Amino acid sequence: MANDTSIVILDGGRRTPRADILVNNQSPGLFSRFTTTQLGGIAIEETLAHTDVDPNLIGHVVMGMATHSHRDSIYAAQGMKWRGGLGDDVPALTVARICGSGAEAIAVGAEMMLAGMRHDRERPFTVVGGGESMQYPFILYNWRGRKVGSATQKYGPVDIKGLPPGTHLQDSLLMGLYDPAAGMAMANTAEELGRRYEITREQADEFGYRSHVNAKQARDNGWFDEEIEPVTVQTDATDAPVEVRYDNHIFDTISLAKMARLRAAFEPGGIITAGNASAVVDGAAAMVIGKESDAEQHGLKPLARILGMGVAACDPHIMGWGPVPAVRQALANAGVAGQDIDHIELNEAFAPQALACIRDFAEMGIDPEKVNPLGNAIAMGHPLGATGAVLTLTCIYSMRRTKQRLGLVTMCIGGGQGIALVLESL
Repeated sequence: MANDTSIVILDGGRRTPRADILVNNQSPGLFSRFTTTQLGGIAIEETLAHTDVDPNLIGHVVMGMATHSHRDSIYAAQGMKWRGGLGDDVPALTVARICGSGAEAIAVGAEMMLAGMRHDRERPFTVVGGGESMQYPFILYNWRGRKVGSATQKYGPVDIKGLPPGTHLQDSLLMGLYDPAAGMAMANTAEELGRRYEITREQADEFGYRSHVNAKQARDNGWFDEEIEPVTVQTDATDAPVEVRYDNHIFDTISLAKMARLRAAFEPGGIITAGNASAVVDGAAAMVIGKESDAEQHGLKPLARILGMGVAACDPHIMGWGPVPAVRQALANAGVAGQDIDHIELNEAFAPQALACIRDFAEMGIDPEKVNPLGNAIAMGHPLGATGAVLTLTCIYSMRRTKQRLGLVTMCIGGGQGIALVLESL
């Protein structure tokens, strides 16, 4: 008999491709017209279409989202739910653990089932995942209650003709990447890790190069095909629709010589460049989880079992190190040794951040060569609220394809946290 305390991920989870927020850094990205709830809705709709579970057995939706980027973002998981085709009687919860939100959604969904207090026994399965449109707006601050033109601004649209010369908008994307607790931006915390671990520019570039090479090989061999659902977009009223089939940040031609010519992006003399940092992209992912006993009862095929989880915090000045204590905790909770892990998906926020974690993973017995064999965020991007769910799908589909048993998904979290999931392929 299947275990009533074991949570499994059903076969059929799907994600969108990850699309750059700009095309060639010059024009709106391919997903620029989608809100976060629309992207999440696409992922949920396609997951339900490819998972054998009866939608009437879905009792809850839990989706991750890092920040509010659009007018409908306040509805978040609720908006993703109805856009994904689920009924009005299915409740939905949004979780936000910044970069770890997609993984946190999986954890919260599992914990709700195991705790039982809110578990719907008549509809025992839960859709989990995450979405993020990184098309964050430019914002006008501190004008409510102030004079704009002939009237005091209370609410509603702002008449820009009534604003004084010199008024400017803040970029909420850029602002969100600065941590006031650390007094620095996320990239600078990775530069700090680079200094502490004596990581060179050459090592950072080599890691970024590896990400692109591995991702291109995986894409060209079709290894992402079963997890990605192509999305057709209308980029302009006069253009033919475009089908987006793959993560579009992967460089088809790349060399270490080209990467070496890129300028330091965040600090004079720094080692992080546009070539060895995660791409800023839009995307979403979803999957269905349930108790193993319920999957068995309803004749459903589990793809993987969640063996353990970990979440930890660290000094915000080295926020990218968070996966190290989170992985230690997840391995301990799963009763698994580092050397037993076959496949690791470590989010590549920045090359020096990832390299620092990989060095400490090695002390736990984790083989560095098993980390990101299909590339990761440097090549394919980091849609904040979706990344944890995206990497989970990549991990479990890859383990099935390669007949591996144990996987690990982990990422750092802005502000100084880490989250990790240990997965067993079924």
